[in-house]
Amino acid sequence: GGIVHPPNAVSFQISFVLMTFCFHSATTFPKGCYQAEEDGYKTFRCSNAQLTEVPKDIPNDTNKLYLDFNQIAFLPVDAFRNLPVLLELELSHNAIVRIESGAFRGLSEHLHSLDLSSNKLVSVNKDVFSNLKAKVNLSSNPWLCDCRLQELIRTVDLVAGSSGSIVCDSSAKEEHVGKPFLQVVTDIDFCSVYKKTTDIAMLVTMFGWFAMVISYLVYYVRQNQEDARRHLEYLKSLPSKQRKSEESSTISTVV
Repeated sequence: GGIVHPPNAVSFQISFVLMTFCFHSATTFPKGCYQAEEDGYKTFRCSNAQLTEVPKDIPNDTNKLYLDFNQIAFLPVDAFRNLPVLLELELSHNAIVRIESGAFRGLSEHLHSLDLSSNKLVSVNKDVFSNLKAKVNLSSNPWLCDCRLQELIRTVDLVAGSSGSIVCDSSAKEEHVGKPFLQVVTDIDFCSVYKKTTDIAMLVTMFGWFAMVISYLVYYVRQNQEDARRHLEYLKSLPSKQRKSEESSTISTVV
């Protein structure tokens, strides 16, 4: 006794639901981003999509993630969480100036390629890349050549042939500017220079404290001498009988 829908009406309803579902799935990705299968790898491409931050809801089965040619400026902690099988991460040609420690947390096991070339990196803490086994490209950034960069380059595994493009954009010494960092670091150990500077600062501080202590001791001794001299003068000024009693009371007090 129920209502029987014509077959074509039922198929239309099913098609509409499927279309709505597909459309909804597509719209969860930012504009300009799409998922594809390339050479057997699940790839998520957001190249040149005018992004200003790492998109949310990247499919967690993604093997290769392309976020190049955007305006991303900052990589926060856990920026790539829930991407357990990511192999390649492409972040070149962005405006990245800051990367927080923990930004690549969760990628240490599988990630084998990380491209951060052509960004705006000046200085990055070596801890950012701790536990990463990936080959890293840090070329074409406006690096400050100092101990921090030296420690960073010791920590990361650089992409072959990319080190020559890690160039000093700024440095404590003017003659380093414009030169490849690895060329500069053959002539100068930035960290030993930093250590020497720190040691000198410590010596100056210690000398300062020592001088203060000596000054105080000299002042204290002089003050006591002055007090003793005054007391002797006072005793000498007393009549002889009173002076003897004063001296004996002073001796008994000292004893």
